[in-house]
Amino acid sequence: MERKDMTKEERLQLQRDKLKAMMEYEDKLRESGCALVAGVDEVGRGPLAGPVVTAAVILPADFDVLGVDDSKKLSEKKREELYIQIKEKAVCYAVGLVDNRRIDEINILEATKEAMRAAVEGLARKPDHVLVDALTIPGVDIPQTGIVKGDAKSVSIAAASILAKVTRDHMMMEYEKIYPGYAFDRNKGYGTRAHYEGIAACGVCPIHRRSFLKNIL
Repeated sequence: MERKDMTKEERLQLQRDKLKAMMEYEDKLRESGCALVAGVDEVGRGPLAGPVVTAAVILPADFDVLGVDDSKKLSEKKREELYIQIKEKAVCYAVGLVDNRRIDEINILEATKEAMRAAVEGLARKPDHVLVDALTIPGVDIPQTGIVKGDAKSVSIAAASILAKVTRDHMMMEYEKIYPGYAFDRNKGYGTRAHYEGIAACGVCPIHRRSFLKNIL
């Protein structure tokens, strides 16, 4: 944990130590013969509107970008910086998404698994092992490990969480231009007061998850 009186070098060393700790899952798998380890995570299970977005990313063994963490713990500015660095350093990465209509059709958990599967299948190189935040992905013929709170424990899952989060945030900011009135640029589809006021004033729009709005509809 950082202290206010820490020097710049002490802070850097703390970040290096954290990165080393977060690479333990990947390092152990590589030692067992898994050269390519993918991390998978999702964002957007809770919003009232927009897709659920997932990312899969394979990082190199010498990945050295400091500051990678659970995307929820990072500022928007830091996420944007890391988003660029992760894409530059990754062996490969892919994004999967399932839209609101499909979420309404099969439920959010199944939609999340479907999006995760799409992300893994979209990777340019097939991983030897997949690390997933909390879940395991059906229909993927690759060994998997589900890690509870994996986005805080595995650098690959954390990197995937950042790619997914920034990708979805960019999408919701574009949706604000298409469907103004719901403050999608600020709430990213989550159920804020401004969002509910927008629904009251404008009704539901084409990207709303109607299964999430049963009490209103």
